[in-house]
Amino acid sequence: MPAEIEFCSFLVPYLLPVLIACVVVFVMLDLLFARLGVYRYAWHPGLFRVALFAAMFSGVSLLVRG
Repeated sequence: MPAEIEFCSFLVPYLLPVLIACVVVFVMLDLLFARLGVYRYAWHPGLFRVALFAAMFSGVSLLVRG
């Protein structure tokens, strides 16, 4: 896979679309978890949110790059 993707005659890193997709999915998961009350069971909700996004983004980026 190339390191850059051409988008409207601009070269963007291949991780940019992955990042945008992960942000969209993370926002939906965050709203769902907040509505279900999952964050009440987390020791530190902010740390849980950051770890969830980091795990999601790194996992998807490794799958795409692989």
